[in-house]
Amino acid sequence: MAYAVHMVDVFGSGPFSGNPLAVVAGAGELETEDMQRLTRWFNLSETTFLLPATHLDADYRIRIFTLEREMPFAGHPTLGSCHAWLSAGHVPKKAGEIVQECGAGLVTIRRDGERLAFAAPPLIRSGPPSRDELVEAQRLLGIEARQVVDAAWIDNGPGWLGIRLASAEEVLSLKPVRSWPRPIDVGVVGPWTSGGDAAFEVRAFFSDHLGTIVEDPVTGSLNASLGQWLFATGAAQEAYVAAQGRCLGRDGRVHVSRDETGRIWVAGRTRPHVEGRLHGV
Repeated sequence: MAYAVHMVDVFGSGPFSGNPLAVVAGAGELETEDMQRLTRWFNLSETTFLLPATHLDADYRIRIFTLEREMPFAGHPTLGSCHAWLSAGHVPKKAGEIVQECGAGLVTIRRDGERLAFAAPPLIRSGPPSRDELVEAQRLLGIEARQVVDAAWIDNGPGWLGIRLASAEEVLSLKPVRSWPRPIDVGVVGPWTSGGDAAFEVRAFFSDHLGTIVEDPVTGSLNASLGQWLFATGAAQEAYVAAQGRCLGRDGRVHVSRDETGRIWVAGRTRPHVEGRLHGV
């Protein structure tokens, strides 16, 4: 059986500058093992599979896979999957918003000019890390305790521990270790003090299924939870743009805002670069 497949660049400031996503449509007949096998074959940070919704309020459902496991939620897969669903001619049940069903529940998505934006899901873990957890993150990043301005669990699914440094320059200078003996996900943020279109620089590090430390090009889930943290602590006062991916030769831009109800929205451009048919599954 052949399946429609889309490859969408998400959060890029221009073509081929963000985080690529493979979206497989009409995937209802695929088994979990098939989805994981395809994800590893595509060899991208995530692949998603579009399915009919099971919740009455949802427009569609997705399953999100990394090279290692299935995820309840991830940001750039949310926006890239929504783009693929809309581009196939589907119409949402409610005017002005799209409701996606995923492992984390229902996620609201809306159009934000030329961008798509999702509402940040609630954190499933928050609060300060333990001393041992913080020391572990410092060792991973190769930094000293005095460099950490703030730290908190900001986990909305992937497992993020957030580390705030004093400047964007410090974030860009990080040289993390190459491998780690257990699963770990660390997101780092630091402010730009002058010039440019970005207020913050972000980097995301995680261990893959082989224990290798990987840097993600542009990370929607991390930017969502960073936004919640930065607004809650007063480090951000108004809507801002975060840059991510520079150390990988990318040029991602993530637009983060807070509405009148306090809900955090994460927006970015979605550009389709490949559309076709997937055979032999």
